[in-house]
Amino acid sequence: MSSEQSSNECWLDQLKVHLKQQRYSPQSTRRRIAAAQRFVDYLDQQHIVVETVDLSNVNLYLHNELQLFQQNRQRAPRSSMTDWRRTHTAGIDMLLRLVHGQWPPAPAPSTPSEVFHRDLCGQYDEWMRDLRGLASETRSSCCAEAHRFLAWMGDDGSTQQSLLGITIVNVDAYMTFRAKSQRRSSLRSLAANLRSFLRYLNATGRTKDDLSTTVIGPTLYAFESIPSVVRPEDIKMVVEKTRQDHSKRGRRDYAILMLLSSYGLRAGEITSLRLDDVDWQGDVLRIHHSKTGAHSELPLLPAVGNAILDYLQKGRPKTEARAIFIVDHAPYRPFQCGSCLYWLVRNRLTAAGVNVQGKQGPHAFRHARAVSLLRAAVPAKEIGDILGHRSASSTTVYLKLATEDLRAVALEIPGEVKA
Repeated sequence: MSSEQSSNECWLDQLKVHLKQQRYSPQSTRRRIAAAQRFVDYLDQQHIVVETVDLSNVNLYLHNELQLFQQNRQRAPRSSMTDWRRTHTAGIDMLLRLVHGQWPPAPAPSTPSEVFHRDLCGQYDEWMRDLRGLASETRSSCCAEAHRFLAWMGDDGSTQQSLLGITIVNVDAYMTFRAKSQRRSSLRSLAANLRSFLRYLNATGRTKDDLSTTVIGPTLYAFESIPSVVRPEDIKMVVEKTRQDHSKRGRRDYAILMLLSSYGLRAGEITSLRLDDVDWQGDVLRIHHSKTGAHSELPLLPAVGNAILDYLQKGRPKTEARAIFIVDHAPYRPFQCGSCLYWLVRNRLTAAGVNVQGKQGPHAFRHARAVSLLRAAVPAKEIGDILGHRSASSTTVYLKLATEDLRAVALEIPGEVKA
């Protein structure tokens, strides 16, 4: 056996172990191993080691496979090319992720302009991290907008020298261009990201003037909109409907909905819950507030505790992960972020026949919990503590939701005014 064959077979063996550890079904495992084995056989024939594989190797292999298929069957695949390609690449992609760590690889810059943009945005990212201490998610958003702005500038943003020619006219034209496809709230965030980048360019001597002050974004007034909220009776209907689902997924979703409806937790706070965050003896639930970075302890309500315990005993897959909530399909791992719960909640609303105007994700449950606490005459300070707010101003947003209570104290309009 040649050295490249030995290396390739070694990686294939690792893929088999990985699939077993991640508890893929036997049928799914066989499909992925068969696809990967066929690809490895092709690499052996071409004397290519899997460590040196790039996208061109995979594309050439798929081209050859398609030709063989058409020759043997005398027809094209009945499924779409996207579906046909997916059936051949599922095992290959998994194999190459084991080998390279990331697959498919990030595309390399192909022009001097793209190289300049990559290097400039890399330095911008370091500046935001080292001097401003911004979180990775914020830096990623800012860098993405910087890339878009530089690409829109074309030749006027392709070199160090050309950046000196950026003017207010360019900034206004770019904002006008971006405003065509953005909501006001999105455009406001866009403007803030662009200001940050322009401030960086001036601070590092890449532009003559500080153009960040020329970026004009929309003004969003406090309390100008009413947050989405689910009615209490609808919440009961959704929770009860989910409670009747005794599948593993149903037990998990029921526990999550109980946390949402009982405490008004953020989605990210639920997905970050770990097994040791539940003190069963002390009946305490420890919450890591994803937005503020603070920690708090809440009493573990019996109904919530029973829902979590039922999921842990009868619904949670066996895994070494310490997160409480795990996805219900292989690979069995924690939810990557809070936004992963959006479709979970929306699907449960749909299944219960609940139609919510506006947002239909986990945050609507948070708003509903705030309303119930307001109507129970709970002081705003205590509501803020339960919801994990750092300032009172964050809690006052939810006062807009108690519309029935506001109607009760509305003043009558004098008769002469009505006339």
